[in-house]
Amino acid sequence: MAELIWDGKYKDGKKTAPVKIALPFQTIETVNESVQHDDRTIFAQIGTEEKWYNRLIWGDKKYVLPSLLPEFAGKINLIYIDPPFDTGANFSFTASIPDNPETETDESTQFVKQPSLIEQKAYRDTWGKGNDSYAQWFYETAVLLRELLADNGSIYVHCDWRVNSYIRLIMDELFGRDCFQGQITWRSMTPSGFKGKTSLGKSKDDIFYYTRDTSRFTYYPQKIPYTPEYLRERFNKVDEDGRFFKDEKIGTATPDTTIEKLKKQKRIYVTSNGTLRIKHFRDEADGYYMDDVWTDIFHENSQSNLRTGYATQKPEALLDRIIKASSKEGDIVLDCFCGSGTTAAVAEKLKRKWITCDLGRFAIHTTRKRLLGIESVKPFIVQNLGKYERQQWMASEFDNPDSRIEVEKTYRRFIIELYHGEAINGYAWIHGIKAGRMIHVGTVEAPITVEDIKSCIKEYWQMVNKAENKADKGIDFLGWEFAFDVNQTAKEYALSNKVDIRFKKIPREVLEKKAVEQGDIKFYELAYLEVKHQKAKSKKITLDLTNFIVPTDDIPEEVQGNITHWSQWIDYWAIDWDYQDDTFHNQWQSYRTKQSPKLLLSAENEYEESGTYTVVIKVIDLLGNDTTKSVQIEV
Repeated sequence: MAELIWDGKYKDGKKTAPVKIALPFQTIETVNESVQHDDRTIFAQIGTEEKWYNRLIWGDKKYVLPSLLPEFAGKINLIYIDPPFDTGANFSFTASIPDNPETETDESTQFVKQPSLIEQKAYRDTWGKGNDSYAQWFYETAVLLRELLADNGSIYVHCDWRVNSYIRLIMDELFGRDCFQGQITWRSMTPSGFKGKTSLGKSKDDIFYYTRDTSRFTYYPQKIPYTPEYLRERFNKVDEDGRFFKDEKIGTATPDTTIEKLKKQKRIYVTSNGTLRIKHFRDEADGYYMDDVWTDIFHENSQSNLRTGYATQKPEALLDRIIKASSKEGDIVLDCFCGSGTTAAVAEKLKRKWITCDLGRFAIHTTRKRLLGIESVKPFIVQNLGKYERQQWMASEFDNPDSRIEVEKTYRRFIIELYHGEAINGYAWIHGIKAGRMIHVGTVEAPITVEDIKSCIKEYWQMVNKAENKADKGIDFLGWEFAFDVNQTAKEYALSNKVDIRFKKIPREVLEKKAVEQGDIKFYELAYLEVKHQKAKSKKITLDLTNFIVPTDDIPEEVQGNITHWSQWIDYWAIDWDYQDDTFHNQWQSYRTKQSPKLLLSAENEYEESGTYTVVIKVIDLLGNDTTKSVQIEV
């Protein structure tokens, strides 16, 4: 068999293997968990013993897929992927700015959200060296997907003319030509305008269909309805009963008894020259079995409520056909290029289990909202690799087996250099200086807490009181994560101690060597959320959002200029009325949709027992960034 060779496929005579470090997942949110307690799920009905949660994972598939292997190797029943095609537009989407709730005129508008730095970096990795980069990137992905696929499983790879020849050869190599089941041609658009007059119009996508085994795979043939035009053109004869039909020749080997039976059923048509033909009635024509040319599925209408704004969004009908054909209820469906969440949404509606992941923060947010819009959606969890990915990065980048302290110092020095500051030694909490301000760098393992900030402020004043220290303008806190209450409690404490503090988030791009080398690192301030609550009666609590301030460092000017009320920044917010652990349990939410853009700014909850409760509020803005806040409530 011919083999596709590219630069980077082999190293020292061996094929370059994908990263296979399995990291633990962190569950950062559970959604609709109450449904699990109230109803028996389909998974329990089909005999699943363990409690199952569908998974929405935020992270790079390079790390997510190997981290799935310990639990799911050989257990995924169906994989559908729609990888980038070298269009340069795969990470952009159209987002909406909602109306100002305090004005009578409609001030809503739209803007195009460009890809984030980390999404751009992912695109550079995929296409940085042209076809060689893409081939290696896809090869490593397909190796991991093959290990995840069950023995009776199927994989569908969606592509177009830009990459289909490479993908076909790589899939043949990894899965075997004998496991190639078909190349589906989907007419995804109709050529129109000037292009169709000057060149051969490109109007189709290709979907390669492979199985793990040559014969032992799940397949349920799907019937595709005939079009009205086809029925009119083909079933154009009318019998004495007024039924439309088409006719075909009766085989010479057809027994006389069969012909007599057909005559009694009025299914025999006699031509003018006396030839007998069999009648097929239009009202019984239920379609034809699915083949490899699909012309009956169209993109969602631009006004459809299913449109999410993603340029690469695929219609639900396409995934509906694939999932029905190659899985049954309760099977596990995987899509590691989540995008707008079509695969997860359709799998949910068809009562399949699903796992999906994406590198883009907004993709995760869009999918979460889309799933919540499905009636009786089953519980699902939002996960990432969080601190474990950061720990792995720190160990590989700054490894020093002889001294953990030296590793920590090197890590902090690295972060401070990216922040364009100067590292200093000899202090427990203050690690650097920049433009007259002191710097504290949080650890990779834990969020920066109020107690951390208090310790920094104490050390800050000890340093300021030394005559030689000129960094007396405040403290910048650089952290991967921050405790929920820092933006209010810590700032109040800092104000009372006459210290100006700022919270800057260390971006995930820091983990990517190419992003660091190309200077793509920016630290952004945390947003500020203001919440008020009041006890209404008995054990009922009312909670109101009263302000939301978003730092505008990375906000497009056209967005800033169209927002005249703080609530327009908010696309979604949710509440955990009794936060007790490291996982946010989504027990109430309000969010904007195309058909219902209005956002509730108040929520109520009635507790069963008196006591003190920690309530956590999570807000997600128009660009997919989340902000959390906690409040203590007594009932």
